[in-house]
Amino acid sequence: MAVLLFPLGLLLLVVGAEALVRGASRLASAVGISPLVIGLTVVAYGTSAPELVVSVTAGLAGQTDIALGNVVGSNIFNVLFILGLSALIAPLVVSQQLVRLDVPLMIAVSLLTFLISLDGRIDRVEGILCVAGIIIYTLFLIRHSRKAGQGVGNHQEASGNQPRTSATVLYIVGGLGLLVLGASWLVESAVTIAQLLGVSELIIGLTIVAAGTSLPEVATSIVATIRGERDIAVGNIVGSNIFNILMVLGLSGVIAPDGIHVSPAALHFDIPIMIAVAVACLPIFFTGQVIARWEGVVFLGYYIAYTLYLVLAAAEHAALAIFSAAMAWFVIPLTVLTLLLVTLRALRSSRQETIP
Repeated sequence: MAVLLFPLGLLLLVVGAEALVRGASRLASAVGISPLVIGLTVVAYGTSAPELVVSVTAGLAGQTDIALGNVVGSNIFNVLFILGLSALIAPLVVSQQLVRLDVPLMIAVSLLTFLISLDGRIDRVEGILCVAGIIIYTLFLIRHSRKAGQGVGNHQEASGNQPRTSATVLYIVGGLGLLVLGASWLVESAVTIAQLLGVSELIIGLTIVAAGTSLPEVATSIVATIRGERDIAVGNIVGSNIFNILMVLGLSGVIAPDGIHVSPAALHFDIPIMIAVAVACLPIFFTGQVIARWEGVVFLGYYIAYTLYLVLAAAEHAALAIFSAAMAWFVIPLTVLTLLLVTLRALRSSRQETIP
């Protein structure tokens, strides 16, 4: 049964992603909101449904380590793996709004997670403030987009070619449903197959299950990239990360009986990694406002390194010390130096263009 569920889950992901991207594009045209804002809200929040269900359920059950780990792990996976893979397929054009507003906000809420976790717990009041934050952010995005007239809804309405609302809603709701079901089947079958092959539950939890709730984002961003809807592809990731922290983690903190417990390991390693990944987006997005293929390769490489570190640390492998030293003294400094050089070159080019 597991062998059958795997290809079926994969098929549902592809079909669901295609329907969601098509519906989101139609919604942008129908209501006069830019595809970027649709990606940051409707698509991002919808594809984060698995994270919301998993974390809220875990919070109700008192399994707050799962609730926190799901959000932090998903955010790291979203940027390093999904954006990296999407950029590898086709260079992603980044809008000015992302650079000026949404990515800085993603960095800010990542830092907020660290600050409210310093006492070892995310309580109910902090959770309520986070949920209020996502509501304010969403209303601001929609109002700003409509006010700026970024969409094409008015033109289509005048020409009589406005997409039917019922069909648009069907595409979006049906696509989201297929994504959630497909992700569930794919994770369930992958875990079963891995157990049959003798892979330890630890490795399964660190890899298959951790990435499983982000499968809708994977499928949606890749399909959006292939279809040329790159605003949706990038907005989906940034919006999902903001939603995961403010809504998923916030709501989990509200409903958990004693709030969300934050372990020292998460506070000193995983949350700082999430912050570093968010900060890394800004120079990469800024340089020419394009995520190039080589930058996608860098992101993917770092996700592989992060996963390998988790596996080596959990297994207490002898190679952990060598691997950590190589990353700390060679790979990370080289990456930072490369990003600085590319950023400085982009700044020099932009100044030369402004000189008459």
